[in-house]
Amino acid sequence: MRELTYLAAPDPAAAVAAVAGDPEARFLAGGTNLVDHLKLGVARPASLVDVRRLGLDAVEELASPAGADGDGGPAGLRVGANVRNSDLAADRRVRERFPVVVRALLSGASGQIRNQATTAGNLLQRTRCVYFTDVTTPCNKREPGSGCSAIGGYGRYNAILGASPDCVTVHPSDLAVALAALDAEVVMLGADGERRVPFAELHRLPGDRPQDDTTLRHGELVTAVDLTDSPAARRSHYLKVRDRASYAFALVSVAAGLELAEDGTVTDVRIAWGGVAHKPWRASRAEELLRGRVPDEETVRAAAEVELASAEVDEQTAYKPAMVRNATVAALLHLVREGGAR
Repeated sequence: MRELTYLAAPDPAAAVAAVAGDPEARFLAGGTNLVDHLKLGVARPASLVDVRRLGLDAVEELASPAGADGDGGPAGLRVGANVRNSDLAADRRVRERFPVVVRALLSGASGQIRNQATTAGNLLQRTRCVYFTDVTTPCNKREPGSGCSAIGGYGRYNAILGASPDCVTVHPSDLAVALAALDAEVVMLGADGERRVPFAELHRLPGDRPQDDTTLRHGELVTAVDLTDSPAARRSHYLKVRDRASYAFALVSVAAGLELAEDGTVTDVRIAWGGVAHKPWRASRAEELLRGRVPDEETVRAAAEVELASAEVDEQTAYKPAMVRNATVAALLHLVREGGAR
């Protein structure tokens, strides 16, 4: 056992100050990922700062700036960092306006874990690579410079996009894939005050620093995630392909949103992939090819092929390009036929 210092922070500013001033301190929220890593010896912080009692647990309407759309009415939702996954999935406004979020959450874990896990904690969970969680094996993410055991080892879940010679693992969050497709914005508080980043800039590809999962600075606390209303967000869906129906990580997944013109052509389309990269992968090239076209099977398949042009596979991951391509077709054609999941 390693002794830990524990602090229940009274407010966000105190939590930030406590962690920012101690390089070995970590935030503790739902604990569904961090506590596992403490038990396994993967994470060895000297102190834990509990942020569960800071509030930050509400889903609130976001009003657009006065005059921006003539009425200053609702423009989206602000999801507090401590909103439980189960509460977020049950929120009527989220179900009606952002169904892809609900589908992703309900695909993500068991009911018990959803009751404990928080919004920010879900997004900041670390990879579930078998070598990362096995401290007897080399892992550059856990111990920089030690090597990557997944290269040449068990690699069925490995990345096919954006990997590097130092790390080939994938990000495990389903919610993160949905938020990547929605162009969400992350609000965070640090020692220098509040800042906001587009969701696409929260996570990073491994490069030569696979130990850095995100662009967060040490001591920065995620306080909220902002979701913007749009026709594509309202007409959205999440499709997850996995080994079993209950509590399994994605082999591949697709979050998609769609807006169609009266003639059936694509006005707006959002596509993000999970299970293929170190971060949620926004399929921007596929989106570009689909805009202004009728999204039939052939067109969607061709757009996915263009996005997959840079994919790198081996014997263990050779199945992934076809799987993510077919899942993309299925998700978008579902939206064309059904008008979006509700």
